[in-house]
Amino acid sequence: MPPDDDPRRAEVRAWIGANPDPSADALARSGYVVPHWPRPWGIDADPMTQLIIDDELMRAGIKRPSNQIAVGWAGPTIIHAGTPEQKERYLWPIVRGEEKWCQLFSEPGAGSDLAGLGCRAARDGDGFVVNGQKVWTTVAHKSAFGILIARTNPDAPKHRGISYFICPMDLPGIEIRPIVDMTGQHSFNEVFFDGVRIPAENLVGEENRGWGLAKVTLGNERVSLSGEGVLWGQGPSGHDLVNLVAAGGGTADPHLRQRLASIYIEAEILRLIRLRTLTARLRGAAPGPESSIGKGMADDHGQAVMELAKDLAGAAGMVTDTGPDGSYRRNAVGGFDDEWHYGYLYSRALTIGGGTSEVQRNIVAERVLGLPRDINAEASRTWAEVRGLTEPAS
Repeated sequence: MPPDDDPRRAEVRAWIGANPDPSADALARSGYVVPHWPRPWGIDADPMTQLIIDDELMRAGIKRPSNQIAVGWAGPTIIHAGTPEQKERYLWPIVRGEEKWCQLFSEPGAGSDLAGLGCRAARDGDGFVVNGQKVWTTVAHKSAFGILIARTNPDAPKHRGISYFICPMDLPGIEIRPIVDMTGQHSFNEVFFDGVRIPAENLVGEENRGWGLAKVTLGNERVSLSGEGVLWGQGPSGHDLVNLVAAGGGTADPHLRQRLASIYIEAEILRLIRLRTLTARLRGAAPGPESSIGKGMADDHGQAVMELAKDLAGAAGMVTDTGPDGSYRRNAVGGFDDEWHYGYLYSRALTIGGGTSEVQRNIVAERVLGLPRDINAEASRTWAEVRGLTEPAS
């Protein structure tokens, strides 16, 4: 990282000095919420400047609005292909964190093979009528809008007949059903469309050309020092587990000691992969298949960390509010800390969400090792196309 006297740091610190407790609008207008976006919403920041802004905001205790899907996926797609009216209506509320967004992509029969979606949007006068189902839609029940891909030309090849829409989540005919996962949390949903009319003005880009926009959506230009937490960057890390056991005097069990050593080694390898990926971005190189290597390894690592944490607790691991050392763990507000128990349950999803481990391994096999494509590798090819690693077949 650049030193403390770097002029880019001085500029950010000067703004913070004038705005020590900024409002959401002031932070948005500064461009520091989405510095990688073009002006006026961002500042066209290069990767290193993004890291400097992150670092300075964290030091000052200034938090950006939490609006991941809107900032990471919806906004960049609207910037890329939206009309001037769409940009004016949606982008500033996104940057200020005023309107939550969800992603209406996955379907019961179209997850990794996203282009196989069946949700239909039929042209009807000055709008489209949508019928179908989406699933695993995060925060749909809290969202004002969703980014929706639906099939508008069922006779075209599957990559060619898809369109991309901005979908208000309060339209008549939308039904949201909660999916409560094994952790007891409600973040996922099923979303049903029954004759839902979306105005034509909510079409993003050209009709039947939405597949390319789906790739834009899933290609995020944000650069950051990603977290080491094993739950997709959140929660405790492998190093946290090793340090916790060490602070408690270690363990004499040779099998547990070997598993702890393996966890430490994996955590270090993943840290180096993250740094390698970040260094490539700082050089201006496009993300490559190493992202699939990192994800494929990190997901198995996360499950191994959480399983070991439970095993270290022994019989006490059957109780919700115990840590790997078997003791009750109070948090800062006096309640019990169940991050390890929650993490153990949640880690089951790691090797499925965001592209299954099987899909990631197929990408690595084909793109890194040069192995021939498997006869059943359609899902792998589709995911590679979504990630921009290859172009869709004609």
